Amino acid sequence: MAQSDFTQIGFIGLGAMGKHMAEQLAAKLPDNARIHVYDISRIPVEELERKYPGKVVASSSPRDVAENAKYILSMVPEGAHVKSVYLDEKTGVTTVDLAGRVLIDCSTIDLATNLFVKQHLAEHHPDASFYDSPVSGGTLGAAKATIAFFLGCAETDPQLQALTQLLSLMGKQIIPCGAPSLGLAAKLCNNYLSGLIAIGSAEALNMGIRSGLDPRVLSNVFAAGTAQNAICDKFNPCPGVVADAPSSHGYEGGFKVQLMKKDFSLAVSLAENVGARLELGGQGLRTYEGASKDNDCYDRDSRVVFRYIGGDEKWAAKL
Repeated sequence: MAQSDFTQIGFIGLGAMGKHMAEQLAAKLPDNARIHVYDISRIPVEELERKYPGKVVASSSPRDVAENAKYILSMVPEGAHVKSVYLDEKTGVTTVDLAGRVLIDCSTIDLATNLFVKQHLAEHHPDASFYDSPVSGGTLGAAKATIAFFLGCAETDPQLQALTQLLSLMGKQIIPCGAPSLGLAAKLCNNYLSGLIAIGSAEALNMGIRSGLDPRVLSNVFAAGTAQNAICDKFNPCPGVVADAPSSHGYEGGFKVQLMKKDFSLAVSLAENVGARLELGGQGLRTYEGASKDNDCYDRDSRVVFRYIGGDEKWAAKL
């Protein structure tokens, strides 16, 4: 596989995930590479600049990033932010000549916004390539470079080899999902299911603890039986079961509950748009909406639903 030229990379959005992803690039790309970064907050930009002097270069706007980079990645919270990054008439990526540029949006947003941006690029910058490539694996996965990328393209896409090489520096799996926006559709389906599994796991653990079971034993039962799932294995909602899970550290880090509410809401809307019947979607959304409004849960990892439903976080003291 021929190595692509990744000497000029752009990264827009250095939040909980984006900062880790940009740092993986800074650590792994050759010394002559330059990573042009931008975030509305100066703090993560300055931190990366200090850690990788000369290699990480601060940019003043998404436009500034686009002027200096061939491959441009974005990782921002919502569709409105994606529109601003790419389409703002003064500071947006599309205000420069994008011929030959490869644009990769890793944000989790609605499909309509993604396709709107893609259409604008197709009309005004036909020589540029634009991909949706949302990720899964959480902040822990981003820090360890084990996240998965869900690419909105076919396996026959001419850019797939280069995209795979670049994204592999930040993650473990790159999965082409078939066509534009289908990476996002796949991510929303994944987060819908993940969100439901977290609620179900929290409920089952709470039920078991109240019945007298040690949640570590119960989690081993899940792992050995048909209830086995990655949430319990890696992000167990009950504190003290998985040592490095956010729940064991006051639900700090991880995937914030308000972001799960956003993604879950997007998934429910997607189901409505495509005519897919959901039996559990409404109640799941209400659960994440409630947890997002709860002062003891807000801004914490989404598996804090264990706390929200009244799970016993002090179980160990009673053994």
